[in-house]
Amino acid sequence: MPEFRSRCRTGPLRLCARQCRIDPRGHYRRTGKPGADRRRIVLLGGSRGADSRTTGLPGYKALTVPPSDGPRVATDAGAARSVVAIYRTEVLPLSETFVRDQALALRRWQPILVGERQINALPLSGLAVSTCHSGPATVAQRVASLAWRRLDRPSPSMVALVRRAAPKLIHAHFGFDGVEAWPIAQRLGLPLLVTLHGSDITTTMEWFTSGRAGRRWAAYPSRLARLAKERRVSFVAISENIRRAALDAGLPSERIFVERIGVNTGGFAPGGLPIAKRQPMILFLGRLVEKKGCSFLIESFKTLRRQIPGCQLVVAGDGPLRADLEAQAAGLDGVRFAGSVSHDEVRALMQQARVFCLPSITAESGDAEGLPLVILEAQASGVPVVTSARGGAEEGIRDGETGLAFPERDVAAMTQYLSDVLTDDVLATRMSEAAPGFIAAEHDLLKCTARLERVYDLASGTAS
Repeated sequence: MPEFRSRCRTGPLRLCARQCRIDPRGHYRRTGKPGADRRRIVLLGGSRGADSRTTGLPGYKALTVPPSDGPRVATDAGAARSVVAIYRTEVLPLSETFVRDQALALRRWQPILVGERQINALPLSGLAVSTCHSGPATVAQRVASLAWRRLDRPSPSMVALVRRAAPKLIHAHFGFDGVEAWPIAQRLGLPLLVTLHGSDITTTMEWFTSGRAGRRWAAYPSRLARLAKERRVSFVAISENIRRAALDAGLPSERIFVERIGVNTGGFAPGGLPIAKRQPMILFLGRLVEKKGCSFLIESFKTLRRQIPGCQLVVAGDGPLRADLEAQAAGLDGVRFAGSVSHDEVRALMQQARVFCLPSITAESGDAEGLPLVILEAQASGVPVVTSARGGAEEGIRDGETGLAFPERDVAAMTQYLSDVLTDDVLATRMSEAAPGFIAAEHDLLKCTARLERVYDLASGTAS
């Protein structure tokens, strides 16, 4: 260990710390008077042409950037709010709108996104962001990160960064980042809350230890097991299905809270033509990986295309299986691969679709859906859902009222249900009209986030 520390004084770990203090591209803006306690920050807020807004964090200013599509939440003017540091190693991938929107929906707690690097993928207007680096990782940064991970110790730069935010709680999304955040929380004497989403807990622990998920994650099961023993660590399961998986993995039942994330019902609402007047178009939206089951939908569509003239299938999303799926659909009329789509494009597709289908399966690794937000967004938009997604079929729809659930890999049942919604105007209209109300009552983002804040109170010990 002394030899290791000696090398780090001038090696990549030292370089990592220096780069956290000063970004040569001017990415970090410091505020405060010379000699005063300054904050290293990236703060995003306001809109184009608008004045920058305060964030509620002392020493933190908001910069003018393009607006996000997240919710706007009224807060009590001048009221002091406890700070929660929301941890992601990378802040934030395009797919993680749910992390951003949940943070924006907080009312009683003040969020700040913290992590190793900001990748400038997802617009983060209105949120405070503090990271050590921005852009692609350098070799030195990757070596430093790996070294601290192998030591199971926090990097001094991350500890300092989180300390400056003065949070009462660290909230990590995904178990993968939970085990990364715990050494930081432990060093600072802070409680940690970890939201479990899906692959981080449904994938079998044997899959990780065997190295099939990558060498980096071979130690994930043992680190998660250690985390489960820490009394200051609590967990949020996004569905009952995820809670069952967490219990199977050995996490303590008394420290698991089931709280759905919810969807921004202001961002997704019925629109376009009434469902009965729409073309017979099936929409699939998701990453093109094994557990999404898109190959089963293409198989089903071969039959539907023969049964329903003009039937269409739009596959929105990208991923490693795209080439295989395109080959499967070759020569099949009516299939369009839209690739990655923006938030606005998703809403536009929802307003054209007659039915949304997510034929998810349990992957070879054990990876399964938690509660896919996309099926909630579809219902909020007034689109009936046909799904086999484990958490979605059980909790994400009202089977027979807002959508139809079928067993995994059952192509015949999926084909029949899709045909029913595509051809029965009365059924499709009834489901379309019932779906938004169900989402507003059970999966509204603001209501779900209010419940999460009560979990924050309990996990941080500030509950009254």
